[in-house]
Amino acid sequence: MAHGRIRSKLRWSSLYTFGCMRSQSQDAEQPHQFQGPGYSRTVYCNQPRMHRRKPFKYVSNYISTTKYNIITFLPKAIFEQFRRVANLYFLLAASLSLSPVTPFKSVSMIAPLAFVVGLSMAKEAMEDWRRFIQDLKVNLRTASVHKANGVFTYKPWFKIQVGDVVKIEKDQFFPADLLLLSSSYEDGICYVETMNLDGETNLKVKRSLAVTLPLYNEDAFKNFSGTITCEDPNPNLYTFVGNLDLNHQIYPLDPSQILLRDSKLRNTAYVYGVVIYTGPDSKVMQNSTESPSKRSKVEKQMDKIIYVLFTLLVLISVISSTGFAVKTKYQMLDSWYLPAGDKGLYNPNDPDRSGFYHLITALILYGYLIPISLYVSIEVVKVLQAIFINQDLHMYDEETGTPAQARTSNLNEELGQVDTILSDKTGTLTCNHMEFLNCSIAGTAYGISSSDVEVAASKQMAMDLNKQDHDLAKNYLHSNDTGFLNISRGFHPSEIELENIVHSKLENHHKPLVKGFNFEDSRITNGNWSKEPHAEILLLFLRTLAICHTAIPELIEETGSFSYEAESPDEGAFLVAARELGFEFCKRTQSSIFVRERHPFSTGYIEREFKLLNLLDFTSKRKRMSVIVRDEDGQIFLLCKGADSVIFERLSKHGSMFKEATTRHLTEYGEAGLRTLALAYKKIEEAEYVVWNEEFLRAKTSIGGNRERMLERISDMMEKNMILLGATAVEDKLQKGVPQCIDKLAQAGLKIWVLTGDKMETAINIGFACSLLRRGMNQICIAASADMLAQETKEVVKENILMQLTDASQMVELEKDPHAAFALIIDGKMLSYVLEPDMKHQFLHLAVQCASVICCRVSPKQKALVTRLVKEGTGKTTLAIGDGANDVGMIQEADIGVGISGAEGMQAVMSSDFSIAQFQFLERLLVVHGHWCYKRIAQMICYFFYKNITFGLTLFYFEAFAGFSGQSVYDDWYMLLFNAVLTSLPVISLGVFEQDVSSEVCLHFPALYQQGPKNLFFDWYRIFGWMGNGIYSSLVIFLFNIFIFYDQAFRRGGETADMAVVGTNMFTCIIWAVNCQIALTMSHFTWIQHLLVWGSIVTWYILLFLYGMVSPVTSRNAFMIFIEALAPAPLYWITTLLVTTTCNLPYFAHISFQREFFPMDHHIIQEIKYYRKDKEDGNMWTEERSKARQETKIGFSARVDASIRQLKGRLHKISSPISPSL
Repeated sequence: MAHGRIRSKLRWSSLYTFGCMRSQSQDAEQPHQFQGPGYSRTVYCNQPRMHRRKPFKYVSNYISTTKYNIITFLPKAIFEQFRRVANLYFLLAASLSLSPVTPFKSVSMIAPLAFVVGLSMAKEAMEDWRRFIQDLKVNLRTASVHKANGVFTYKPWFKIQVGDVVKIEKDQFFPADLLLLSSSYEDGICYVETMNLDGETNLKVKRSLAVTLPLYNEDAFKNFSGTITCEDPNPNLYTFVGNLDLNHQIYPLDPSQILLRDSKLRNTAYVYGVVIYTGPDSKVMQNSTESPSKRSKVEKQMDKIIYVLFTLLVLISVISSTGFAVKTKYQMLDSWYLPAGDKGLYNPNDPDRSGFYHLITALILYGYLIPISLYVSIEVVKVLQAIFINQDLHMYDEETGTPAQARTSNLNEELGQVDTILSDKTGTLTCNHMEFLNCSIAGTAYGISSSDVEVAASKQMAMDLNKQDHDLAKNYLHSNDTGFLNISRGFHPSEIELENIVHSKLENHHKPLVKGFNFEDSRITNGNWSKEPHAEILLLFLRTLAICHTAIPELIEETGSFSYEAESPDEGAFLVAARELGFEFCKRTQSSIFVRERHPFSTGYIEREFKLLNLLDFTSKRKRMSVIVRDEDGQIFLLCKGADSVIFERLSKHGSMFKEATTRHLTEYGEAGLRTLALAYKKIEEAEYVVWNEEFLRAKTSIGGNRERMLERISDMMEKNMILLGATAVEDKLQKGVPQCIDKLAQAGLKIWVLTGDKMETAINIGFACSLLRRGMNQICIAASADMLAQETKEVVKENILMQLTDASQMVELEKDPHAAFALIIDGKMLSYVLEPDMKHQFLHLAVQCASVICCRVSPKQKALVTRLVKEGTGKTTLAIGDGANDVGMIQEADIGVGISGAEGMQAVMSSDFSIAQFQFLERLLVVHGHWCYKRIAQMICYFFYKNITFGLTLFYFEAFAGFSGQSVYDDWYMLLFNAVLTSLPVISLGVFEQDVSSEVCLHFPALYQQGPKNLFFDWYRIFGWMGNGIYSSLVIFLFNIFIFYDQAFRRGGETADMAVVGTNMFTCIIWAVNCQIALTMSHFTWIQHLLVWGSIVTWYILLFLYGMVSPVTSRNAFMIFIEALAPAPLYWITTLLVTTTCNLPYFAHISFQREFFPMDHHIIQEIKYYRKDKEDGNMWTEERSKARQETKIGFSARVDASIRQLKGRLHKISSPISPSL
């Protein structure tokens, strides 16, 4: 292994003004004085052996996101199973079955319970095993670690210890929290991407201490040792306090020297660092929480149904035991053939005790009202549903080969009841890629390419034009010539103008040939800029794009051109645009920037050198960046780019001549959803620069708390009296399909919040790009000035925020414009106040009234707290989606957590309930699979209770009819087979294959999704309806069979039916009735449903035939019952047909009446599809689709509608003066 690399000669610290400046005496600053607890951690650098024994033995670097381990699996999994009310009941029943009062053998109660609980625990174990495997992949990543004597070897991450020296190379993740010792740059600077931690797309600049700069190669670590004393592990990502004791000198440490786990090294060949925090102690893991146990709302509702059924069970058991006690007291004395047993269970002298014993018997006997097999069936159905989700090719990402994955199947139906989506921004909505689209230079707009928003608006307008033409033609057929001419005259000018705009937008939309450059305008491409009226302004504009930045060029040997490592995607897009327009940034040295310029009168490139004198870098407070350069002619220029509001206020009077036109262009770009910056310049006299630079260097090297304020003041002095060059417009490229996905989710009635660690300006721009924000939307920004936060007390700040919340709520409530929309924007500092108990409800009240909510600069902890507030405050289902470790908290806190398996690590995926490769797949996951799973599970549970009530109550009726004897009318084997074989597979097919509409229809009619959040298929009305249907069916089955078979001949020989015949006939009626009922319930049949439904009925006859053939020792009263007694008797078949028809007739009448007079949305769509109206009548299908859109104020459609309203308004103004004259 080579010992180190040649270090870059660039000393970036001398370029940056605000980002990473090290004062001359920085390392001589006073060390931190630690007082009190919380600062007890001691790290021995390059001496990991010291950390193998207490008190310096710290946790390993092994991480785990599993719910269980070997020790906790059994107790925790058992606890999870017996949180279910039904399982608790059956545990009690299984215990009572060991007593002598049981009507069944104990094994018939214990075995099903053990099977159900064991199967569920096995499923939990399998799902947790998958989490363990994903954890293992992370733990087995390797890093280069110093072994001894300057030798570095690769170790898996989980073996890295506190005190280890590690070497990280470009584009690698940091395996633990490290102290930066040195980098490939001479001054110890390195660039870090923290997108996985805080969502920031801009690269962070980190710097090492000057004293550790000599540790730049592997040999330097032979004798290296030192001691770090620092704060204990904590979740604060942006703070760090510590001291480094090196060579008997103590140096203070701050966050600028700390490299956090799961951030990535960028634009730097390598760094060396020493491990401070490992595994669970690292800051990113400190921000995570334990994997919670989540239960769906349907499952919680099911517990309430179990309570209702348990109440019914107790009620009929009390009735039965009371009847038995009365019977025992008054009639058993006359029944000489029923002697009292030795055990006193039926003692006429003690009827109360007999009644109590019979109560236990009845509780076990009627236990079929509470179906234990329901949980097994649901587990099987959910696993099969999860397999279908995993195998869905429409959610398979071909680029990465990643399928969707249901990491836990417990929450499938919850996907269909989501009310609010809380999304991360970076890596989730965006792909961090910008495209240069338009620009305004010297008051002239350049660029004919269209943004996605403009293209969508144009397509919609084209559809409106076609529809209007259709309507005009229809009017022509029903009016005279004069009338038609009047109509055409009234609309003709607008029509022509509208078509010109629409077709120009559609024609100019195409995919860019160069990544990051989607600009087209022959006026300034190919050197034609020199022919424009203000050529000197265009020259300065293009040079500003090529010079004003902090990027690093990298030569692409295959093409000979350059790519750029930029701190932000905007800078990268500007440099690509400058390159394509003939100004290629090609080289950077410590003091110069080299640009290859292609001029129209030269045969090739001319390389020009610009001396870099000063760089005033961008900060969120300054909102601008400037460079001061000297050109080859010796002239000094200030070149500046920044937010238009900041640039415009710094223009000179004669430098504002293009301001009005530029402002108009900026408004148009903003309406098109583009990100804009203004560019300006200033010529500086030599004497002026010398005076300013002396003062600037004095402030730059000063020590003290006023240093940054002095630098800002001196920078402001130079960044004044500038001349406006123009503005840029870049399109923030979202991940594929994000705008369409958000639009479809908004049409489905879902609310979308964005929680990001990015700064407010970036988050707002992304909001515009993905149509969560749009021009004309009222933005409510909850903010407080930095001075107020620094100077005022906490109570004063809270009062100010509360007043803002109150005023905003009143403004929203008093708004009367139906098209008005509000967006709430708040940053992390304000969130820390509004999330306190006395303010959080006011904040939530305002937030739920707004069309969109964007929270900026939020920490991972705050993401989780906001998610909890929405979940608990609204009481509705929340879904959190993210791709980074900073999203783990909110993913675990939400009712449903979705991880995006992107390129930023797997922490989000490992903590999630579902994982997808792209945000756009969330649309199908919710609108299709969520809708299906909710309806399937809801209908399945309702049907399950129906069939068990139908079956269980016939036992009660017969027992009452037989004098409350505790006698079952059915054979024991019938009862065991009822749920296990004869009715289990049809209900599973309902839960797995049922489709009220196809996946294409779900996507075309997103409003169908609202059936889930409104809980239309599992509310108490529907539940009690199914229960009533079960009670009705049980009465019909019992009464019809008793009435028919009670006192008339059953066979040709005149024999009457005994209990075995009546019981078997009743059971046959139940099998037919419940299976025909499920057939009526299903909307979608495949051969599988037909096989399982009708096959279950056939299976009953086969089992009945085979059971009757078994020895009478086993079959007892059922011996040959089918062949000899039932099959030859016409009454058996007639009764089955009559009872089945009567049982299902009310349900059939109900659904017929509902479809005819009160149809639901999916009923209408089913009929349209059945009669093929979607193929034959396109207009009707289109109208029905338009009705299926929930009225929304966010999303692509809302934005397009707003653009159409604006465009029609303009055209109306144009046509208004023309129409009267016509």
